Amino acid sequence: MTDLHKDSSPNGGNGQSRGKFTSSGFIFAAIGSAVGLGNMWKFPYITGLYGGAAFFFLFIICLLAVGLPVLLAELAVGRGGRGNASSSYYRLSGSKLWGGLGFLSVLGPFVILSFYAIVAGWTLHYAVISFTGKLFENADFGVRFGGFIGSWMIVFWQFVVMLLTGWIVWLGVSSGIERFNKILIPGLVILLLVMVVRVLTLEGAGEGVSFFLRPDFSKLTAESALVALGHAFFSLSLGMGAMMTYGSYVDRRQSLGAATLAIGFGDLLYAFLAGLIIFPTTAVFGLEASQGPGLVFVALPAAFSAMPLGALFGGLFFLLLAFASLTSTVSLLEVPVAFASDTFGWNRRTSVIIVTLLCFLVGLPSSFSVGGLYSGLSFGGKSFFDWMDFVASNILLPICGLVVTLFAGYVWKGAAEEAGLNAWWFKVWLFMLRFVAPLLVLLVFLYSAGLLPD
Repeated sequence: MTDLHKDSSPNGGNGQSRGKFTSSGFIFAAIGSAVGLGNMWKFPYITGLYGGAAFFFLFIICLLAVGLPVLLAELAVGRGGRGNASSSYYRLSGSKLWGGLGFLSVLGPFVILSFYAIVAGWTLHYAVISFTGKLFENADFGVRFGGFIGSWMIVFWQFVVMLLTGWIVWLGVSSGIERFNKILIPGLVILLLVMVVRVLTLEGAGEGVSFFLRPDFSKLTAESALVALGHAFFSLSLGMGAMMTYGSYVDRRQSLGAATLAIGFGDLLYAFLAGLIIFPTTAVFGLEASQGPGLVFVALPAAFSAMPLGALFGGLFFLLLAFASLTSTVSLLEVPVAFASDTFGWNRRTSVIIVTLLCFLVGLPSSFSVGGLYSGLSFGGKSFFDWMDFVASNILLPICGLVVTLFAGYVWKGAAEEAGLNAWWFKVWLFMLRFVAPLLVLLVFLYSAGLLPD
């Protein structure tokens, strides 16, 4: 039987170098992991629902109170353990129990990637058909989207995403992940700014900006606080093992505190710019920002079709989404790949091939359940896709977040030295990890799992 903790050497179980980020490369990669599709369709919806700028302000508080302390803990555990998301816990504690709990941080991103790659494939497909003008040949965008997700094309694009992701991870930490993010993250920022400028020049855009930036504190409730907490947690890729795995490739000279602030700022900026794109667009064209995927793949194409140069800006928008999704899929795949290399002694390329293929196969039932062969099947009111999302996002990730806060706050004695904080800031951080973050993460878990009373 394979020992999950066999990689006791500094280089992992296969005796090979784990790879290493440069300082800037690490920041780009970590920001790439944090930004994703959720901020483009979920953040505007929950912001509009819970008070606009009032909710945004609450989100910032939650980011500071929970998100950044847990992020720093994940990075510190990763760099301190110099292993994957499971073995780092084992090395720092000597306990197989903690290593086993850490394995959940390997399982979570694998499950997420299996269905996240499907939606990422949609963005690539829509970028192509928008640039070519095919998206706008038929004004019934709902029928087009339904026909697409009910066809075998979604499997093709899912495969393309997994192939691109696997190729980048195959190239290694510095030559693949770092170089890829150093190209795509600046490209993502440029696309965001281009789209913001275009949308803000639309007649009537000011109404949407006002709705986004005008605070309505009457809408802040206990529920909105839990939603803000959950979004602050998930938008930073916490509990996924990605930040822990990336942390294991960080040089000892890198300030983890400064890196944590940079990652948090990058995530916040992306969310803010996403709001400046979505809210004015929905206001100008009379759309609802609460449609999730329907907003992106049905309502927004209708808006682009009514814009001058709509095919160009529609293509840029979906290319933006594709960039954001691919930076996330790369970080998700790296987690189980690092685990497989360390645990089974495989080289990186073997690990990438096996894990990528397995993840693609596991994702096929999710593909078929959104509009294909299994679209009519449901279990407890949820499709296979929905169940995978529910288990990973609402159960595995909060549990993994709770594990890392308790581990860094109570178990690991070297947390202060690895985090690199001065005495005063370390006391603040430790207090947040021991008393504040666990309670709030537990509340998020209970709320997300539907276990809190109405």
